[in-house]
Amino acid sequence: MDNIKGTGQSTIDGILRATNVLLAGKSFVVCGYGSCGKGLAARAKGMDAHVIVVEVDPFRALQAAMDGFKVMPIMEAARIGDIFVTVTGNKNIIDVKHMEIMKDGVILANSGHFDAEVNINGLRKISKSNRKIRPFMDEFTLSSGRKIFVLGDARLINLVAGEGHPSSIMAMSFCNQAFACEYLIQNKGKLQPKVYLLPKEKDDEIARLQLEAMGIKIDSLTQEQEAYLSSWKEGT
Repeated sequence: MDNIKGTGQSTIDGILRATNVLLAGKSFVVCGYGSCGKGLAARAKGMDAHVIVVEVDPFRALQAAMDGFKVMPIMEAARIGDIFVTVTGNKNIIDVKHMEIMKDGVILANSGHFDAEVNINGLRKISKSNRKIRPFMDEFTLSSGRKIFVLGDARLINLVAGEGHPSSIMAMSFCNQAFACEYLIQNKGKLQPKVYLLPKEKDDEIARLQLEAMGIKIDSLTQEQEAYLSSWKEGT
């Protein structure tokens, strides 16, 4: 939840602070539909942008399509996108071959990893000039005269130009980390050297604590309902 909601809000905030551009009506390309990409796509859609999702994972691509977004390869999106945001954690998601066919005035940003997601060095090589036009916005002019704008040196725009996740989101994240440390201590000597998922009971406890902090109450199952769910003897 912290990635889905937090990154979506903080990334859009960073883009708006860096550019002051109107998102409504723009073709907004989200590269990567993991937890961060889902939040970002939802946030951009909420600001009336036309959202396009780029993915390599078939399951996530299907999720994006079922969520109502256009899904296409990056080479297709590169020709029509106005704003691109990478949220993959991989390298050269937006490469020189994509930049060479992008529209004049396109905006590139990253919110998924280090500055490796956008090939900045390659962009510098194909540009005849570049200049800083706003505190977090650089203009690169290609030999054709087309301009490409890069935000925050292609580093995490939600941190470079924004303020990161809201405190309520970070509270959940840090609570999750604290519970994970507690789980390690409680199971000292019992765990193998591998990656473990935090037990569902811990996630449920974090959610319960956050709901209490937000003043939200929910229902509980009755004994009859619990028995029904745990049995196969009743129902179709």
